[in-house]
Amino acid sequence: MSNIDWIVMIGTLAAIVAYGVWKTRKVDNVKSYLMGDKDLPWWTIGLSVMATQASAITFLSTPGQAYNDGMRFAQFYLGMPLAMIIICIFFLPIYYRLNVYTPYEYLETRFDLKTRTLAACLFLLSRGMASGITIYAPSIILSSIFGWDLLLTILLMGVVVIFYTVMGGTKAVSVTQKQQMIIILSGIFVAAVILVFKLPEDVSFGNAVDVAGEMGKMNVIDFSFDFGNRYNFWSGLLGGTFLFLSYFGTDQSQVQRYLSGKSLNESRLGLLFNGIIKMPMQFAVLFIGVLVFMFFQFEKPPLHFNTANVDKIESVELKNEFKSIEVEHAAVFQEKQTAIRGLISAIDGKNEIAITSARTNVLDFLSKDKALQERANQVVLKATPNAKIKDGDYVFITFVMNYLPVGLVGLLIAVIFSAAMSSIASELNALATTTVIDIYKRSVVADGTDAHYLSASKWFTVGWGVLALLFAYFAAGFENLIQAVNIIGSLFYGVILGIFMVAFFMKNIGSNAVFKAALVGEFFVVTIWLLNEYGFINLSFLWLNLIGCGLVMLLAAFFSLFQRNVA
Repeated sequence: MSNIDWIVMIGTLAAIVAYGVWKTRKVDNVKSYLMGDKDLPWWTIGLSVMATQASAITFLSTPGQAYNDGMRFAQFYLGMPLAMIIICIFFLPIYYRLNVYTPYEYLETRFDLKTRTLAACLFLLSRGMASGITIYAPSIILSSIFGWDLLLTILLMGVVVIFYTVMGGTKAVSVTQKQQMIIILSGIFVAAVILVFKLPEDVSFGNAVDVAGEMGKMNVIDFSFDFGNRYNFWSGLLGGTFLFLSYFGTDQSQVQRYLSGKSLNESRLGLLFNGIIKMPMQFAVLFIGVLVFMFFQFEKPPLHFNTANVDKIESVELKNEFKSIEVEHAAVFQEKQTAIRGLISAIDGKNEIAITSARTNVLDFLSKDKALQERANQVVLKATPNAKIKDGDYVFITFVMNYLPVGLVGLLIAVIFSAAMSSIASELNALATTTVIDIYKRSVVADGTDAHYLSASKWFTVGWGVLALLFAYFAAGFENLIQAVNIIGSLFYGVILGIFMVAFFMKNIGSNAVFKAALVGEFFVVTIWLLNEYGFINLSFLWLNLIGCGLVMLLAAFFSLFQRNVA
């Protein structure tokens, strides 16, 4: 990067951290540290909720997802608006009436301590693992760009966020997220505009969208019902609704954001704002991935986007083999450009027969391209057997580093880091709050002073930060980072939501029945996922949320009935 980019990036990030520390310099009690002063307006809540979910993974992995797979990932968010409405009607009033720090406190008033502790532990396990991935995502940027050791970059990212989260608690998270979200939204807009202007002069924006559609990249909605299809209308609407109900309704990293609102109505407005704005924002990020794909149809892309892997090819024989594939790749690229321009002419002429022929020709070159990339991946694996050959997470950052003007590179890097900082800070703050309120204060030290719990909160923030850093170091094996986070969540969210659904709507069921149901349900969810991973069944991970929730509710009803019959 240029010196100007360094100044823009460091200046932006330093200003955000300094602002958060300054705004929370007077936080001196555990309630303010964990809950804030309950003075946030709805727009701050909405931006904070969005920023918590929009991690660096959103801006690294999502464009790569669209680059390889098109727009169909947008269906993942179809259930969000419905989930927001349900949470505003049923969840929020209960949390506000009980004035809880965490949603798991409610479970003790409804059931008992062991059920509260179980739900809290399931959250800690899932969010603790996911936080490691949100640290790893931006770390691969520094590692790839500057050639730094991955462990060093993970430590650098983690320590900065741990510092200001420990200093200011939940209020530091919320006040910085508003600034971070403004930078993030600005960065999305700038990236989209630059991509449109980077298209060749003879290729209009409309041409690019038309060709992307013909190449299968604009496949936003898929109504086919297939349990094995990760992203279609039904998995997004049904599985997605249950995932977002659990994430926004029972996950402390989100609940903590809107419980800091001025009032119940402010929190409701903030959640609804998120439900309305999040889908267009995610669509925009995916569309940027499609635009990057089209850009690289006219600007020769790397054969393998993770240049760090290519740099590790040291033997002369493998280097020559890789260069030979690059020569073939360049030849296919030139022919593909001609074919794409032929497709544009056919589309402009509205000649359906010519369009079909030209599309077939373009898709044939696309298949040749993928075959060459697979051959290149095999060379990479020969040189480094444990290399991560899935390079979709490097697509967008390759465009940013090599094709954006000076100054804007620093801004887009700052966008990615801002997203990382906001999500990591929220997660560490939520993990510390749940640990202190639901485990430490309730079952370990019940009679400590306010100063003691404030100190414990800070130390638990540090502790979870260290654990997240350790998990981040082992996160490189995941195929796609944004999918990895959602898969981890889906393993636990359905069961957690099931506990809350029983609590809200099945008033005749007691604690022992729901506790057993949650344990058995979690066992079955993990078993189903393992069967899918090893190829015995074919099931999209989104369905795990519906299955987990449904299992807990059905099993709780069964155990409750069995107990009554025995009695």
